[in-house]
Amino acid sequence: MPGLQVTPENQIQRLNHIFNQVAHLQKLEPEVLYHRPRSKAWNVLEILEHLSIAYSFYREKLETTLETSPKGVNGTWVFKVRPWQHFVLEGQRPKGKKRPFKIKTLKRFVPYLQGESGSATQVQVTFNRFHDAYGHLKDQILDSRIKKVGLQKVSSAIGPIVRFYLPEAFEFLICHAERHMVQIEETLAKDQEMGYL
Repeated sequence: MPGLQVTPENQIQRLNHIFNQVAHLQKLEPEVLYHRPRSKAWNVLEILEHLSIAYSFYREKLETTLETSPKGVNGTWVFKVRPWQHFVLEGQRPKGKKRPFKIKTLKRFVPYLQGESGSATQVQVTFNRFHDAYGHLKDQILDSRIKKVGLQKVSSAIGPIVRFYLPEAFEFLICHAERHMVQIEETLAKDQEMGYL
């Protein structure tokens, strides 16, 4: 597996693309966002809620690590991802419009939406939570550009078996979101195929 280098510019560009995709989703009717293409599949809102839940396990760790990281040299960083972390990232990163393989979600990351199915209030709450979480991630990446980002590690949400430097953690969270954006596209395509859209 060849080496992977990440930069804040690339990460911000990809996050902006995700925000554009979510802005498109916000134009859909609540019935579409709540619809399940299969009985055990997540609907669009549950996928977004899952992303917010997953980010919540990183939020404070990223803040603390960034706050305690010393300032670096002028200019932004280019970070070479380590081999084990690269392997973990590639397990998340979608390949074109396909997810490389299905990953069973741990119970603590399973979304449980409040309120009635089809509730416009729940739709707004879900989108607000997503924008708060991933807006925070964007701010952290922007703030990291003047820091020495390769000094402290962050434990992954599954524990210390995977520990990331800040650029690796940012990359993991973006790859995870990109993976679920593909899942959302699959969900909506299935709805269209079934004549629901």
